[in-house]
Amino acid sequence: GYTAWDPTSPVFILDDTLCIPTVFISYTGEALDYKTPLKKALKAVSDAAVPICRFFDPAVTKVYSYLGWEQEYFLVDEALFAARTDLMITGRTLFGHNSSKNQQLDDHYFGAIPTRVAAFMRDLEIAGHRLGIPIKTRHNEVAPNQFELAPIYGETNLSNDQNQIVMNLMNRIARKHGFVVLLHEKPFDGVNGSGKHNNWSLSTDTGVNLLEPGDTPAENAQFLLFLCAVIQAVDDYQEMLRISVASAGNDNRLGGNEAPPAIMSVFLGEELTEILKAIDTDSPVNPKEKTLLRVGVHTLPRFPRDTTDRNRTSPFAFTGNKFEFRSPGAPMSVSGCNIVLNTAVAESLRQYADQLEAAEDFEAALHQLIRDVIRDHKRIIFNGNGYGSEWVAEAERRGLSCLPTTADCIPRYVTPENIRLFESHHVFSEAEMRARSTIMAENYCKVLHIEAVTMLEMADRDILPAVSGYCGRLRRQIEQRGTRYETESLKALEELLDEGYDARCALQKALEAVNGGVDEAAAFQYRDSVLPAMRWLRAAADAMETRMPSRDWPFPTYGDMLFSVK
Repeated sequence: GYTAWDPTSPVFILDDTLCIPTVFISYTGEALDYKTPLKKALKAVSDAAVPICRFFDPAVTKVYSYLGWEQEYFLVDEALFAARTDLMITGRTLFGHNSSKNQQLDDHYFGAIPTRVAAFMRDLEIAGHRLGIPIKTRHNEVAPNQFELAPIYGETNLSNDQNQIVMNLMNRIARKHGFVVLLHEKPFDGVNGSGKHNNWSLSTDTGVNLLEPGDTPAENAQFLLFLCAVIQAVDDYQEMLRISVASAGNDNRLGGNEAPPAIMSVFLGEELTEILKAIDTDSPVNPKEKTLLRVGVHTLPRFPRDTTDRNRTSPFAFTGNKFEFRSPGAPMSVSGCNIVLNTAVAESLRQYADQLEAAEDFEAALHQLIRDVIRDHKRIIFNGNGYGSEWVAEAERRGLSCLPTTADCIPRYVTPENIRLFESHHVFSEAEMRARSTIMAENYCKVLHIEAVTMLEMADRDILPAVSGYCGRLRRQIEQRGTRYETESLKALEELLDEGYDARCALQKALEAVNGGVDEAAAFQYRDSVLPAMRWLRAAADAMETRMPSRDWPFPTYGDMLFSVK
């Protein structure tokens, strides 16, 4: 393959080494990276958006995609990390019973940042600023020992590069403070997972945020048109957006503890939804008023800027002047989801330009176009609770896609409509997409294989011997005096020990059945056979942990790891 410098992303010096952001392509021209298709997607959305913008402002010559990422992460003490085989090898705890206290009180979110953590954050911010990365915010997150940082927004290509650099800096600087950074999407079961919220908007080279409601009829017509383009893009390519954030790790996170569900939907807030409904039905926005809202003629009614959903159950939410895509996992490059988002929006805008350019009456055509888009794609708008079982049924009734696991996503990557989208905008070729589908399947299978083998090793070498040894001690004590506590504890532990061994054998058998496969068929085997056996083994081991003395349990517990940082 070949590398080539990316002159739009500044070089930087790290450890006395000049680092140059580059693209990476194959000998025959295929993209082997994510920077190359990202840059193509950014060009596609600009090329499609400029003709639309020029209907409202002929001075526009370029449209920029802007990105503000939020990076969530956990910190654990280095010594505790080293004592957990699962954390060292897989980045997440494969065993571990919930602490009696985790995030029930929401007190960590609103508490002071621990002193050691604040020192780490300061060093990280200074290191970031030295590299031109404007890290701006820092705060506790929902779970104990979970934190977040975010920079000032920037152009998407540059902002993505900066996030890659920051993740590298976090790991290096944390070690200097006796921490290890956990970027896994779900390092601890039963508490908040770590995501990377993707705040996205489009702006012109004349300084106009295209997702900002304006003060004039023309500004609001432009806003509504671009709003509709995003709604249509999410609806038309909901599967690709879900696929763009698919991984074995993110499968553990999506759908729980403030993480959005796997079903894609758009949150607009009640006020903006009512405006779109009024346009759709040709009815007054305010029932007391008789005037119908005409796009390009009337201004929009004022509505609160921040009407975002508090419980964060929407994967794609409008937050006043941008959209927040909440599904990406903490360790992911945000290039993947932005490739899809910008290309899908480019397709919507290209369709709009074709219709409006052919119209004899622009104002009437614009109003009709926006109304048609609302009618055709309102199924994707959902302002309710994304965690409720009723939403799953409602989404199915609406015809929305549900891909709960990465295994479900893999076959949908290379559908004809997805290939057509990326080829038509010169972002991916069919060969590049099929390669990425193959890589997704291989990565999913290998990650789960590593986790399953690690579980077997921990069960065989540590958990089962520790519980068996303690049972032997209990048995000897019973022979000497035999209290009820010892008798009942032994009975319960021996039953759990047998169950744990049965689960261990089932997991071994499931792995053997996969036989090292890393293709699409193997991915479904992991989903249907290996993962259930892993959950069974974990449940048995976690139940044993609750009955074992602390000194006899072979690993640091959740309580040790989540409440050790002061």
